[in-house]
Amino acid sequence: MNRQVVLKLYKDILRYGETLRFTNKKYFRYRIQTAFRTNKDLSDETAINFQLQVITLLKREYCL
Repeated sequence: MNRQVVLKLYKDILRYGETLRFTNKKYFRYRIQTAFRTNKDLSDETAINFQLQVITLLKREYCL
């Protein structure tokens, strides 16, 4: 897994959070930060790929 891909995904989601109008932006940022922090120590390649796929699908569904 490429660290740059994960960081770009993280930044893209945070930027999307700044455009939200009908939700608490601070809470959205907190939830994203918490989710990435809890998964930062994953070492199993399949678990990492699964989490990346989930986040990518959510990004595609909500951020585009």
